[in-house]
Amino acid sequence: MRTEQPNDRRRGVPRTDEVLADPRLVAAASTLSRVTVKNVVAMVQERARRGEIPMEAVADIAAASLPRRATTLRPVINATGVILHTNLGRAPLSSTVADALLAVAGNTDVEFDLATGERARRGRGTLDALAAAAPAAESVHVVNNGAAALVLAATALASGREIVVSRGELIEIGDGFRLPDLLQATGARLREVGTTNRTALADYQAAIGPATAFVLKVHPSNFVVRGFTSTVATHELARLGIPVVVDIGSGLLAREPLLPDEPDATSALRDGAALVTASGDKLLGGPQAGLLLGSADIVDRLRRHPLARALRVDKLTLAALEATLRGPEPPIWQALHADTRELRSRARALAEKLNAQGAEAVETVSVVGGGGAPEVELPSWAVALDPGFAAALRCNEPSVVGRVERGRLLLDLRCVPVELEDALHSAVLAASARKE
Repeated sequence: MRTEQPNDRRRGVPRTDEVLADPRLVAAASTLSRVTVKNVVAMVQERARRGEIPMEAVADIAAASLPRRATTLRPVINATGVILHTNLGRAPLSSTVADALLAVAGNTDVEFDLATGERARRGRGTLDALAAAAPAAESVHVVNNGAAALVLAATALASGREIVVSRGELIEIGDGFRLPDLLQATGARLREVGTTNRTALADYQAAIGPATAFVLKVHPSNFVVRGFTSTVATHELARLGIPVVVDIGSGLLAREPLLPDEPDATSALRDGAALVTASGDKLLGGPQAGLLLGSADIVDRLRRHPLARALRVDKLTLAALEATLRGPEPPIWQALHADTRELRSRARALAEKLNAQGAEAVETVSVVGGGGAPEVELPSWAVALDPGFAAALRCNEPSVVGRVERGRLLLDLRCVPVELEDALHSAVLAASARKE
């Protein structure tokens, strides 16, 4: 039988209740659960038992080891130059949207009419705002992401029937998810037409028959095919007498001169699309959501389908989307239209402050990202540092993520709001101190 020896160091480890009584750990209960705090204390006590830390330091180290917030997700300053960085959450939300989220965090009238005391249409304010932003649509609906919007359309309109689509538009949408797999999972059959590089109107005409539910046109947003190519425009497909569903992907509601090759919902609808699907967290600049815009009869069919209940959005998404549509220009649009001369001035000023860290202001190129506008390059300016800063900056609070290019770490300022420059400056100084 194992017994403790008189000099067993485990006897000196402070008791759990004593450590939890420390004022710093008591205060942590306002943002963290008692279980979370207790688990941290247990971890530190175990380190003390193994002799890794002094017994008398248990409370101090436990307090220092507590997470700053109840979520493991951490704020990141996006200095990559990729405006819509999927791995960093795509579109950053504005302060107006953040206020809206806070306002509805408790109970809210998401499905309740305060004037009459009766049940009301869910998310009516958000749907009204979306309809106003896309007046070419007879009706609108919102689900939880862009892929879900297309899945709902295929399930409600084409289960057991055929979807006619060009082979050149059967894309992979990221993380290994392929459009054909997604659509076939709904019970629809794909009728592929044309070839990878060329599809003609006659290809669609030959494929359409009694089993055709709709013609699908997909914007291949994350790649470009050049050379001997041809595609069929939406207005030509609309003359075939079959509903045309257009997946524009990016969520651009109206034409944007800076992105001439990026399709928008208004143009697609005016060209005869019966339904347009898009994402809310890309060029719209809002939360993750799937937008459905189109004819009243089709949108109503989608809204009433049983799958729509499983794909519906919560109050936070509704609030964030409405605030994006009714609020000021979202951060991604500020980044897209940032003045190059101002970026140069900011980069030079920040590099001068970081002269001791070997910083230099350099010209660079930003991109749209998020699977959109693959050939668009936006002139930008960055602060260049030794690549050894990269890991230290990622571990900072807040984290800073740049890009290492040609042996230098570039902190591209196009995606860094002016109000975060002080935090970026402080992060570089802190990383420099850790390196030393």
